[in-house]
Order: sequence, then structure tokens, then C-alpha cells
Amino acid sequence: MLVGYARVSTADQDVGLQLEALHRAGCKRIFEETASGAQRDRPQLAAALDFMRDGDSLVVWRLDRLARSLKQLLETVEAFDQRGRHLQSLNEKIDTATPTGRLVFHVFGALAEFERGLIRERTLAGLAVARAKGRIGGRPRTFTDKQVKAARAMLASGELTVSEIATQIGVSPATIYRYLPSARANAK
Repeated sequence: MLVGYARVSTADQDVGLQLEALHRAGCKRIFEETASGAQRDRPQLAAALDFMRDGDSLVVWRLDRLARSLKQLLETVEAFDQRGRHLQSLNEKIDTATPTGRLVFHVFGALAEFERGLIRERTLAGLAVARAKGRIGGRPRTFTDKQVKAARAMLASGELTVSEIATQIGVSPATIYRYLPSARANAK
């Protein structure tokens, strides 16, 4: 049996195109939900997987509708294999029920992993060049050395709580704890 799964990330996105493609593909049952791809807890996906039996295939419009990362996708397909289930992706024309489909899936996986490696290498090289030129990336520091010194003095006096110190300095209590780990031991 073909079991469809359609997902959009936000409520203002339309799942219609996916549903139409899944119906055309012959899905007998379709599960749909609105959830971020990064979110691991997706109740409708879990329901679709529970609904499936040996030999069934989960059909998705595109692979990114099922998983956000290659690792997550490979784990999902591996779990399918262990349960005698398969994956079909309509756009990528992948069907893991066939030897060719499994090969194509693993080649896609290897290419995606290779691309991620190249991107990582280029990013690291770019950061090294920027550092060599004296530029430092990342978010600017909001908690200055002067503020750290003031917070340390207020904390040492023992008259104020961490929350009160944070309010006076204009940062969050978490920032105080991050820069002054001893604040946890002295917290009121």
C-alpha cells in the first residue's frame, strides 16, 4: 500500500500541491501536518509510520518534506528497511523498494554529504582569511568588560540577587551566569 505524507512548515503555506501529487501517485491514505522539518516530534508522521505494514511505502512529494538533514533521512530509511517498509519520493523519483531506487538514494546521500563537506571547507577557509585580516565573526559582545567588573562587584557585595544585578546592568540573568559562573554558587 502507498501511504502519503505531506508537510508544510507554517500555517500560511499550502499543502494542496503535495496532496494532489500524492493522490495522483495512488496513495490510499494520506497524513498531513504543519510542522518545521527540524522538529523531531511530528505526530502525523508518527501516525503514518504506525499505520504502515510490511511491504508498504511512504510516499512524499520531495525528500525535504520527510527530513531536514541527510542524517535524519538516512536514519528514517534504515528504520524502514528494518521493518520491511519503503520510501518513495515523487520529485526525486526514488523508490527504495527497488535496487535502482536504493542505489540512487545512497548516491544522493553521498553527494549531499560531499557537498556539505565542501561547504564546510569553504566556510572554514573564509573564516581563516578573515581572521588573518583581523576580522572576527560572530555576534558582537553585548556584555562589556566594564559591565562584567560591575556585576562582579555587585555580586561580591551580596546585597542584590542575580536578577536584580542583571536588570541594573541591562542584560539577562543567563548572561550573568555565562560570564560569572560563580554567580550560581552565590545566587539568592
